[in-house]
Amino acid sequence: MSCLELEALRLGLMNVLGTDDRAAREHAEKELDGELEGPIEGLATAETLDELRRHLDAALVDLEEEVAALDADDPESDYVRGRLVAVRDAERSLARLATLGNGLLDGLGETHHDLHDAFPVEE
Repeated sequence: MSCLELEALRLGLMNVLGTDDRAAREHAEKELDGELEGPIEGLATAETLDELRRHLDAALVDLEEEVAALDADDPESDYVRGRLVAVRDAERSLARLATLGNGLLDGLGETHHDLHDAFPVEE
């Protein structure tokens, strides 16, 4: 049993952030071996935050369906429910990352504008 969603999200984040951690990438790829399809594949190969968020949302839908289909006495029940909590937490973290990134982008734009106000460029 593995946390497919989290490992795929890690791979996708490495793509988006340009992280070159060979050991982490190889570990995640090993965990996902034979599981790259649907939202999991989308997460693992994402190249933008928007793609990550979209595929994570789809993976959450699949995971919620898996949890709903579990019998209460299923020995995997607690683990799968725990996975759901962890992936929901990752979804919130990803949303914060997108908000922070957009805030940085807006701040850089304001700084650029302020510089031109202080030091007008004559053409």
